Amino acid sequence: MKKADFNAGLLTYLSDSPTPFHATANGCTLMEAAGFTRLNEADAWNLKPGGYYVTRNDSSLIAFIVGKKSPVETGIRMVGAHTDSPCLKVKPNPELRTRGYLNIGVEVYGGVLLNPWFDRDLSLAGRVTFETSKGALGSCLIDFKRTVGTIPSLAIHLDREANSERSVNPQTDIPPLVAQADDKVTLNDLLLREIKSQHKSVKAAHIHGYELCFYDTQRAAFSGLNNEFIASARLDNLLSCYTALASLPGADKNVTSLVVCNDHEEVGSTSAEGAQGTFLRDVLERLLPQGEDRIRTIAGSLLISTDNAHGVHPNFAAKHDPNHGPVLNKGPVIKINANQRYATNSETAAWFSSLAAASSVPVQTFVTRTDMACGSTIGPLTARELGVKTLDVGVPTFAMHSIRELAGSDDAHHLHQVLSAFFTHKGPFRI
Repeated sequence: MKKADFNAGLLTYLSDSPTPFHATANGCTLMEAAGFTRLNEADAWNLKPGGYYVTRNDSSLIAFIVGKKSPVETGIRMVGAHTDSPCLKVKPNPELRTRGYLNIGVEVYGGVLLNPWFDRDLSLAGRVTFETSKGALGSCLIDFKRTVGTIPSLAIHLDREANSERSVNPQTDIPPLVAQADDKVTLNDLLLREIKSQHKSVKAAHIHGYELCFYDTQRAAFSGLNNEFIASARLDNLLSCYTALASLPGADKNVTSLVVCNDHEEVGSTSAEGAQGTFLRDVLERLLPQGEDRIRTIAGSLLISTDNAHGVHPNFAAKHDPNHGPVLNKGPVIKINANQRYATNSETAAWFSSLAAASSVPVQTFVTRTDMACGSTIGPLTARELGVKTLDVGVPTFAMHSIRELAGSDDAHHLHQVLSAFFTHKGPFRI
């Protein structure tokens, strides 16, 4: 796929996926357009060579191609990413009223960089569970799309130390302002109205629950004098989700290949649909019901865990190890950590480097400063669950976990090229 076409699809996916539910739904649309067949976990599967996809909790997605050759012979090509991003999630009883203003109480989801959330045009999206007038329960996705709230900063006249000593109290400082309203207005009222507007056939009468988050309405866009950057919310890690899903349809149809996009990575992955849950293992057991065949297949397989890397910030270069400062638009980054925060070893790094070289794609490495803590990914978790050879790679970015992040406009396409080579490699992955 040409870079311009790839980036156009990436920007659309980023902008149209404000929550893990929407990211998964849009991923399903990509798979359907590529001719993949939807599966349901509750049904019996009769798998034949071809493309399939399945979701769990509407927020995690596995798409895979059953190859014509036995996976015992070829191994399985696997790419992992995650659908969730740090954000502000709405509390169950969220209405906060002060002097005629209605604010919405929120929880901090994941490691949010809070300061950039002030004075942004915020909308609201997620999944709502309801009861119909006939007593049936159902769920649907909603996205207000328009600006419905903001978190106004306190004027500097009332906080003279704001530029030198400002701190943010997540309980009191960040509830978004959504209306001037009397005590009768509730969020549930607004949700019912929005459901009726967005889903004409849904007859919701009572809201039982929701999983909603605020998000920045500014769409993903190119930045820089030469459009060398992509600025967007949720680059971590929807950039990787899109790149993996866009690469899968071109896989060698003789070889079994798979993409897993898990929810809840930002909060530890301990859920049924997270990387520490059983979702991927369950799918692999249905692909390979015989235990010995499964173990032999895993021994010849490789998982590439794709999650963004920290690019060396020009204003804060000292925050990086001097020999490991990835630069935007200089290629994907192999992430290494001696304490297994990343799953890369010398052999898996060699496989990725060789695939990149064959695709004429530059590669960089990242190691965090020894005196700083290192984050982690789904890579080590999935490697532990499956026993599969794994490495961690990612596109270098700035402002990770901010409301708006920055990546190079070449790098996602670079990663797409390597993953495409990975999915056409005939394997197995043994040294």
